[in-house]
Amino acid sequence: MTTLFSPLKIRSIDLKNRIIVSPMCQYSSEDGFANDWHLVHLGSRAVGGAALVITEATAVSPDGRITPADLGIWKEEHIPFLKRITAFIEAQHSIAGIQLAHAGRKSSMEVSWKGGQALTKSEGGWQTLAPSAVAFKEGGLIPEELSLTEIKRLINDFKTAAERALRAGFKVIELHGAHGYLIHEFLSPVSNLRTDTYGGSFENRIRFLLEIIEAVREVWPADLPLFVRISATDWTENGWNENDSIKLAEILKTKTVDLVDCSTGGNVANVKIPLKPLYQVDFAENIKKATGILTGAVGLITTSEEAEMIVSENKADVVFIARELLRDPYFPLRAANELNTDVKWPDQYERAKRKKHEFNKTK
Repeated sequence: MTTLFSPLKIRSIDLKNRIIVSPMCQYSSEDGFANDWHLVHLGSRAVGGAALVITEATAVSPDGRITPADLGIWKEEHIPFLKRITAFIEAQHSIAGIQLAHAGRKSSMEVSWKGGQALTKSEGGWQTLAPSAVAFKEGGLIPEELSLTEIKRLINDFKTAAERALRAGFKVIELHGAHGYLIHEFLSPVSNLRTDTYGGSFENRIRFLLEIIEAVREVWPADLPLFVRISATDWTENGWNENDSIKLAEILKTKTVDLVDCSTGGNVANVKIPLKPLYQVDFAENIKKATGILTGAVGLITTSEEAEMIVSENKADVVFIARELLRDPYFPLRAANELNTDVKWPDQYERAKRKKHEFNKTK
């Protein structure tokens, strides 16, 4: 068996392979509610053979949405349909995960296919929040600097969202600390200009994340995994960098975090990112080697050979696949075929299963 299709146990959860559906915003909710689109989108990736299917960034409060169309888990009424989704995912022998998020200063935006511009209150937007009153980019919305009382409220929002996630049937939580959203904004000296206990030193800037983790673990069972997604670098001088990420991962390992999902960027507008296949894998590898924590690699991973190389060469423990799974929900089944590995197909699809030589012959 290939390493990509070998199992991985994290706390009480058994992943059947190393392929994870990366959180991908769908911008298809109304008032935070999941609907048939989310059921089909997430469910089809479970049918397609992924070991863990993680929802898009799911807002812990209304002001934490990127757009008015974001998925949410800030009220009890959100739970029933989410529970329908998690039940279907588990019926396909996959694990249901949820990414809990707050967009911070990058909230109150129009959906991407309608222009993606900032929304004023008169356009259906809202007051954005951040560690400091610094816009994401020139001409952007100026966020309100969070008071200590508001910070405590947001920490509790994450805690309450985690408790709802448990009742909705999710078995993995990922905290979104990347891509310039609220937790990342606290981590990075580019966006965090505070002079109190939540700003200034490295220890102060990571405090918000650590307090969220502590609060979440009060309601999230000890036998269930907790992941954190980070941007391993801001790709800019004097920003958050790889050394900071390694220091953070070392601490997270002692704080009941099981895996660091290693992305990059998103906190500095117009920064140059060296996009190419596997361009973020080195960060996952370096963090893993330096700290021993489990890591996930993400970013322009598009082939079965690339995914297999990453895990077989111990560059990361899992791969988070995003756009390739939008193109092909059945990428894991195809990857197994291409790597000459036999995996269980859904009973309903078994009659279409072919060996690699048969697949190639009919291309």
